[in-house]
Amino acid sequence: MKKAIHFGAGNIGRGFIGELLVRSGYEVTFVDVNKELVDLINERRAYDIKIVGDQPEIIHVEHVRAINSAEHPEELIKAIGEADIITTAIGPNILKFIAPNLAAGLAERVKHNRQPLNVIACENMVGGSTVLKGFVEENLPEEAKEAVAHYIGFPDAAVDRIVPLQKNDDPLLVQVEPYAEWDANVTQAKGEPPQIEGLTWVENLEAYIERKLFTVNTGHASIAYLAYRKGIKDIYSAMQDKSIVDMARKVWQETGDLLVRKFGFDPQKHEEYIKTTENRFRNPHLSDEVTRVARGPKRKLGAKDRLVSPASQLLAQGQKPAALATVIGAAFHFDYAGDKEAQEVQDTIQEKGLHKTILNYTQIPEESELFRMVENKTAGF
Repeated sequence: MKKAIHFGAGNIGRGFIGELLVRSGYEVTFVDVNKELVDLINERRAYDIKIVGDQPEIIHVEHVRAINSAEHPEELIKAIGEADIITTAIGPNILKFIAPNLAAGLAERVKHNRQPLNVIACENMVGGSTVLKGFVEENLPEEAKEAVAHYIGFPDAAVDRIVPLQKNDDPLLVQVEPYAEWDANVTQAKGEPPQIEGLTWVENLEAYIERKLFTVNTGHASIAYLAYRKGIKDIYSAMQDKSIVDMARKVWQETGDLLVRKFGFDPQKHEEYIKTTENRFRNPHLSDEVTRVARGPKRKLGAKDRLVSPASQLLAQGQKPAALATVIGAAFHFDYAGDKEAQEVQDTIQEKGLHKTILNYTQIPEESELFRMVENKTAGF
């Protein structure tokens, strides 16, 4: 069998990327530091995935094993030397921590194995593989850098599958939604891009990243911030509130207009994509806590993220993003005590006032019409 290494034995790794790799004929080695999880995978060499929705299904996944990278880094380095593909699903903030072992493995690999290898970071971020590549390069010995640059590709990717918070009696069982999307940048691949069921190689990855970011992530955040203002606790309940759904649809109309103009998406197909996204949020089995979806407002209010970026781009196109401005205003009222970023934003409002807080976190020019719209919407809540 072909060999795959996947960093991250958590729910997304097992319930999404790992399963697609096994389905495509790979033996998958999960890499993690969770001893209990690693030991259980090695004991069973299999696990189950439960597809939740209108047509529930159990998928049995075999041909898996695991390495504890904290206890057996030498085993990981050996596995990297024999791998046909490497993927990650560990969270953007953890990429730098896997880089030393990955760099050591790649440096050892290129001494004896000159077969091209692709490393794909399947993270909820823009340019995850490029970021990981930078961390790896920082940890490579000088003598290995040229060969690694020649033989090892780091194609950026866009991934989308909802894996809800869950507590299962079986620690290896994962519940996921039926929908899944995985796109990767073919222009960054080395050698023949590996053909994996469920993975689409595209030339213009930016279009697919922004489509997902400005539809799924923007929609999810919009619903969460509006729901929080009304005291609604979960996304499924929020989707029963007509005023919230109506505003979310207005947001999707704005971001849809942007995406169709910018990337040339077929308007009808994009409308279907929006409807699919709305239906995903209506799945009662996938309902998430509003505070979890809304968490991290400091990042989500950033100039390049899901709310401010499409609003700024629409303004540049001569459009008025009234719905997005409303949601940005709601985000500045997210004051959940259990979220450090939320508390930081609220503290800034208290110390510096609303005007400077909006400027600080969104970087919208204060002379911009969008700034005035956001300031008015925020003050009006």
